[in-house]
Amino acid sequence: MEAFYYDNQTLYCEGVKLADIAGQFDTPAYVYSQAQIAQNFDMLDRAFGDIPHLICFSLKANSNLSIGRIAAGLGAGADIVSGGELFKALKMGIDPQRIVYASVGKLPAEIEYALKAHILMFNVESRAELETINHVAGNVGLRAPIALRINPNIDPKTHPYITTGMTKYKFGIPVEEALQLYSYVQDLPNVEAKGIQMHIGSQLVAVHPIVEAATKVVELTLQLKRDGIDLQYVNIGGGLGIRYEDENPEGPETLAEHIVPLVRETGCTLVMEPGRFIVGNAGALLTRVIYTKRNPAKKFVIVDAAMNDLIRPSLYDAYHPILSVAEVNELEKVDVVGPICESGDFFAHDRELAKFEAGDLMLIQCAGAYGFSMSSNYNSRLRAAEVLVSGDACRLVRRREGYEDLVRGEEL
Repeated sequence: MEAFYYDNQTLYCEGVKLADIAGQFDTPAYVYSQAQIAQNFDMLDRAFGDIPHLICFSLKANSNLSIGRIAAGLGAGADIVSGGELFKALKMGIDPQRIVYASVGKLPAEIEYALKAHILMFNVESRAELETINHVAGNVGLRAPIALRINPNIDPKTHPYITTGMTKYKFGIPVEEALQLYSYVQDLPNVEAKGIQMHIGSQLVAVHPIVEAATKVVELTLQLKRDGIDLQYVNIGGGLGIRYEDENPEGPETLAEHIVPLVRETGCTLVMEPGRFIVGNAGALLTRVIYTKRNPAKKFVIVDAAMNDLIRPSLYDAYHPILSVAEVNELEKVDVVGPICESGDFFAHDRELAKFEAGDLMLIQCAGAYGFSMSSNYNSRLRAAEVLVSGDACRLVRRREGYEDLVRGEEL
């Protein structure tokens, strides 16, 4: 996380002290670096610069309006999975012709909304969904642009909860059935095949599984072209990993070395759907120590953030680096936990960390992706503020919730 660094024993985000952010906006708060987002996007964009390509930022990773607007300004489209994400993408100013719509369970009302917005295409997950899209498109007098999502049955070697390219999971159409289904598309009056798509999983630190799956998809694309189905887009999904602990991600340059020649052979535009790679290391969760306590087994550092703010450690047993905002040399082994009434409410187990005392500020790093976007009001906790840093300035991009927000929409 290059944008987060120590200077004179004080932790900064770009040119702003984290302690000043806590003083101005309180804790817990998500803090994002605009410069890091731009750097990550540029790295990906330059890697694939030799062929026509479209980078569709995955809103599931982070759907804050200001973050999406930054991505749009850099040239990104959007990968969406719901009507709500379409609504937010349009609010961000993202061109509908740069929006692709995934999800295994698109509702007819969501399909109609996307059709009327004139998105680039739907990533279709099943024959039943294809028929629903055809029916809805006919009702509104439009032709739906689609790509079939191919399940290549490739093991991406990642956490099973974020594995999506194997046949034992719910995603996509088996590669063996794709030719027949593309042929069926030709018979549907309200659907047009514009592309082909895959996505095999998230947090992939080796590119080989992506390349293996893309090779299958490209072979299928070339066969379709020989059969007279001239696709315009090859979508390889997202999934490029970042470093949380001791991973050594191969990165976009290595991926491009393999993917660019493959896609160039098809004559298609490459589409990618990155999320974590763009925002993961650009954001962190700033929290304050409330108490420390010991029992006969260990010491606990209790902070004001909790699993409702950042669920990845509880859900995936995920590792996030943790720093003291004031640089401290003394270390001790502790558990970092939140106030929620669950033993699964933790950020670190038996971790050697800077010695923390009540009132100290802590930064939980690499939380820009699947952090706030997966947060909740569990235990009737208020969702955190979000703060964007640009150079030596910072601003609130989502206010902290108040108690009235907890009952908004409810009735007695």
